[in-house]
Amino acid sequence: MMPRDIGLFLRSAKTDLRISEVRATDGARAAFEAAYSERDDPWESDNPRYSYQRWKYEALMATLPEGRRYARALDLGCGMGAMSLALTRVSDDVLGLDIAEAAVAQARRRTGTQPGLRFEQGDINALDPALNGRFDLVVVADTLYYLSELDDTSLKTAATLVAGLLAPGGLCLLANHYFFSGDKDSRLTRRIHDAFAWSPSLTLLSTGRRPFYLTSILSRAQAVPVLG
Repeated sequence: MMPRDIGLFLRSAKTDLRISEVRATDGARAAFEAAYSERDDPWESDNPRYSYQRWKYEALMATLPEGRRYARALDLGCGMGAMSLALTRVSDDVLGLDIAEAAVAQARRRTGTQPGLRFEQGDINALDPALNGRFDLVVVADTLYYLSELDDTSLKTAATLVAGLLAPGGLCLLANHYFFSGDKDSRLTRRIHDAFAWSPSLTLLSTGRRPFYLTSILSRAQAVPVLG
């Protein structure tokens, strides 16, 4: 990470504040549609001035088991599709889902006609039941702290929903911002990861902390209670 990447965090904080303001009156989907409609790159994730996001995506890819290939992967909360595109290196079929149709449209434009990669609009709280059990890999990166309900029960429900998307033996890569233990947002990240580690449907394989995020790799248990 370069010193100028601090500007990335400041711009991201402004986007998060704008989303909170719109969501309070118009709901979650409208807030994200507005974010992607008002700015081409709301979190500056594709801005060549900043290196942090590109470094982070590559570091996240390196956390996956070396040499393993996946038939189907899901990038849940894909944004403009940078992580989804990276996943095509290890998966034959990659689906990127985002709550905002505007984000999906940008992802399609930015990734072009990459074989084995597609994007669709979808809300984690209202996923198509046909997706259950379909994926060998589900990536949930910097997504869950945008849920409208963030109490422990809601986070555990989200963990069960994600587990239900996995095929037997499938992996979940969970990643969230983490700055320091006393930071409010970092405490939320810890609660998210604790909820996934708690899940009887998932087995925690490893955790890791890098500047400035936390990762967990979890495997789907054989018997998973599917919600919905």
